[in-house]
Amino acid sequence: MIDLDIDMRQYDCPFIDTTDDVDIAFSAVQWQLDTDDKRLETRLIAKGSSTGTLEAGLHELRDHPNMRECYILSKRDNVAEIGTTIEETNAMRTIQQNGGYITGPFRIEDGREHWHVGFDDDRDEDHALAELERHNEFTVEDRDQVGPTALFDLLENSDSALRLLEGCRSLTETERETFEAASRNGYYETPRETTLDELATHFDISKTAVSMNLRRSERKVLKAALTALEEMDGTQQL
Repeated sequence: MIDLDIDMRQYDCPFIDTTDDVDIAFSAVQWQLDTDDKRLETRLIAKGSSTGTLEAGLHELRDHPNMRECYILSKRDNVAEIGTTIEETNAMRTIQQNGGYITGPFRIEDGREHWHVGFDDDRDEDHALAELERHNEFTVEDRDQVGPTALFDLLENSDSALRLLEGCRSLTETERETFEAASRNGYYETPRETTLDELATHFDISKTAVSMNLRRSERKVLKAALTALEEMDGTQQL
């Protein structure tokens, strides 16, 4: 199986047009493409930079000519879970007609959309990308060709991967930024290429605050990694 990560800009997508004009982002949770009726049903999380921005974005989304239906399932502050039905876009039709399929959730922000697309062989991939180029703007950011053994291993350990992902997502923005800066600057190398003092200067906070942020992020990621390893090994947590 060929798996592509594509940074996509469609010219007939309601979500992309909305994020072009309003500071709002959409992340797909569930989706179903009805090729007979030429429509896509989705459940998404919409997040605006403020409550007012969320309302403005949803209003613009409802008014888009390619939007059939848009309704709120739940809402809190600047985040909402919504259900939508849109007209099939050119890119969706192109992928489907050339033997491709969406393999993962997509995210839309700042007028662009991140897709995970799969193909069974190189010929289908080449035809689809050539046709996509005629009516859309896109960049293939990553390409993996996964064999059946690797794919089976991925599916068999999907729960473990999810645990690790959940651990990473549990980091606060400050913890994540501190952890990333420490890693990028060689804090975990031997010998260390940066110090707590230098990290404190970088973030303009105390050395103690940096240390606490690192310990919290390390604890969360390590706990998630150990849980994932236990599930992979089939062992029970003590």
